[in-house]
Amino acid sequence: MFVGQAHQLQLLPRWLQALLTEKFFNACIIHEEVRKNEKNIFCLDCSTSLCPHCFSLHRSHRLLQIRRYVYHDVIRLDDAAKLIDCAYVQAYITNSAKVVFLNQRPQAKQCRGSGNTCSTCERSLQDPFLFCSLYCKIDHVIRTEGGLSKYLLECNFLPLPDPGLDDGLMTPDSVLELAGSNRTISSGSGGCGGVGWKALASTAATDFVVRKKRTSMLVCSSPCRPVEPASASLMNRRKKTPHRAPLY
Repeated sequence: MFVGQAHQLQLLPRWLQALLTEKFFNACIIHEEVRKNEKNIFCLDCSTSLCPHCFSLHRSHRLLQIRRYVYHDVIRLDDAAKLIDCAYVQAYITNSAKVVFLNQRPQAKQCRGSGNTCSTCERSLQDPFLFCSLYCKIDHVIRTEGGLSKYLLECNFLPLPDPGLDDGLMTPDSVLELAGSNRTISSGSGGCGGVGWKALASTAATDFVVRKKRTSMLVCSSPCRPVEPASASLMNRRKKTPHRAPLY
């Protein structure tokens, strides 16, 4: 995960190590026979993932709602900004909420273009962002500054947002837009700079749906020639009297 993974992970607090390495949305083994048992809640005090049925035992703890957009874990920017400095992390808007990705997302091809890219994984970004996910910022800070302590924020109370116990799933149909505002980014900001551009998220799932719809709507490029009605002479033609061949 991190460069020099074992050493780098030791520099992170226990809850942050677990948050970046946990596999969310797996079935809870304690409530495996119950419906809606996906683990989509993270307890910072216990450094573990929970399902909604485990919630009652952790009600007084600091809890983080994990959401998912096309198989990638995201959290609300407002929640993340209470725990860690999110400046220059590109935020997105989906389901009317600003979110940031927890980890790197795989890319089909890594090529550094002339535009703005992530300082860690070189994914294309909008100005003035420097990181595409919390992981990328954390990895960059540890490699360049040797520690993360000055970027961590003290948070003693973190309840689940109301209604809080939703399934956290964001459908591929939802629009994932770049979060924009007129504020200037500072070290304590929520990571939203003066960006007015909007972009749709491109995923294999949505591309497939679009291509499928387009294919089903294809029509022939040249107009089809209408069938001409049969002429009256052909319709009224009658069989003539037969003539025998002459006998010789």
